[in-house]
Amino acid sequence: MSVPAPHSDQFGDDRPFVFRNATVITMDSPGVLEGADVLVIGKDIAAVGVSLEVPEGTLEIDASGGIVTPGFVDTHRHMWQTGLRGYGGDWALSQYFVFYYLNWGEVFRPEDVYAGNLLSALESVDTGVTTTLDWSHGLRTPEYGEAALQAFREIPGRFVLAYGNYLGAPWEWSNSPEFREFVTRNFNAPDDMLGLQLAFDVPGAADFPEKGAFETARELGLRVTTHAGVWGATTDTAITQMYDAGFMDDSVTYVHSASLNEQSYQKIAATGGTVSVATESEQSAGQGYPSTWAIRRHGIPASLSMDTSVWWSADFFSAMRATLSADRSRDHLEAHARGETIVANRLRAEDVLHMATMGGAKSLGMEDTIGSITPGKRADLLLIKNDESPAMTPILHPYAHVVYQAGTADVHTVVVNGRVVKYEGRRLGLPLAPIRDKVAASVEYVRSKLGEQAWQEGMHPEIPVDEEIENPYRYTDGDAHVVAQGRE
Repeated sequence: MSVPAPHSDQFGDDRPFVFRNATVITMDSPGVLEGADVLVIGKDIAAVGVSLEVPEGTLEIDASGGIVTPGFVDTHRHMWQTGLRGYGGDWALSQYFVFYYLNWGEVFRPEDVYAGNLLSALESVDTGVTTTLDWSHGLRTPEYGEAALQAFREIPGRFVLAYGNYLGAPWEWSNSPEFREFVTRNFNAPDDMLGLQLAFDVPGAADFPEKGAFETARELGLRVTTHAGVWGATTDTAITQMYDAGFMDDSVTYVHSASLNEQSYQKIAATGGTVSVATESEQSAGQGYPSTWAIRRHGIPASLSMDTSVWWSADFFSAMRATLSADRSRDHLEAHARGETIVANRLRAEDVLHMATMGGAKSLGMEDTIGSITPGKRADLLLIKNDESPAMTPILHPYAHVVYQAGTADVHTVVVNGRVVKYEGRRLGLPLAPIRDKVAASVEYVRSKLGEQAWQEGMHPEIPVDEEIENPYRYTDGDAHVVAQGRE
């Protein structure tokens, strides 16, 4: 016998619960189930089907009129920058480099990384992003890394720390005794709730010094995530260097990959790599045209990411919409240039939802653990349901409904690793106020260090005509350069 209508205080103690009478998008066989149930026991998905029999005492969640999907997976977010949410809303990529890489990166303290990560982690679980890779390139010492991890230990999400330091040479910091001790201290046993990767870029220096960081990753058994195909910063030279050195394989994720040539895409495809697409970032900042249009022609697996809230939001519904729309726009424009018309869209809503779930799981090497509603996998689940929202009725095309109709206000229930962290639109035991205070203190500190004039100039920068911005990767030579566009 099940127990109907749970209150928030009834969750816990590993009590089984079941979503009843939902439209279930499994992202696995059999695909979409109407009027179906999802049973969670402990950390795992126990069963999926219609009119499931459940253990005595199982709590029931009425999911009628809603859609149950796997939790979203963000494969590239600079979480520590969330403390300056929206500050760079009018930036181009050059201004991002100037602010963080060239001028003010050294201002930020471990407690600023902690505050930004804490806010970002809370926002992840609040919006249905149950797994987030933190592209944490502000970790100047292991003390910064400890601060990032502390935030993850306080928020019940699934996280991957992609350890990086944009102000230091990756072949040096990744081989330092301090970093090795950090790894041993924090990652001495497998933990699917908290993972580790290496995060660094390859700017194309002739001697390919990043070879040392790749060797570290191989030695420690760590995956690598790298910004590739970023116009003016990381080019085809980097792909050639990685390929020739034998470091391209299925453990590497190429973020953006928006301005590569055909040979580079072929190398990624041939070696089993994955691409993390951050469409809103690529459209706005200038890395290149969002790459799904190019990589799907090569069969390269894609995941989605939000990049950074110093520019954009953490809204994964927005990420899916933008990606589908950008791909279709490019398809139409290419056809029009040939005097043709697209009569059927090649990229479908199901495809971008796959990128947001199973695509992300594959990028993280976790496709056997998360990403689909499959019995035996971890229970990372999202119920999209809002009985008062006109946008939530009727539900006719479930994939398209998630992508083009639903939004963060319709996130009813979020489950991470079998734990209900949000129910009936409210987080459980995760108040914002203490985090808001920490972020406010961080912002006050950073603003005081910059001074009011630099603070305002950073938010509203003026780039002189035809000025070349120096290589943002100051620790090495390479192809990276940005030239300001002349004004009319």
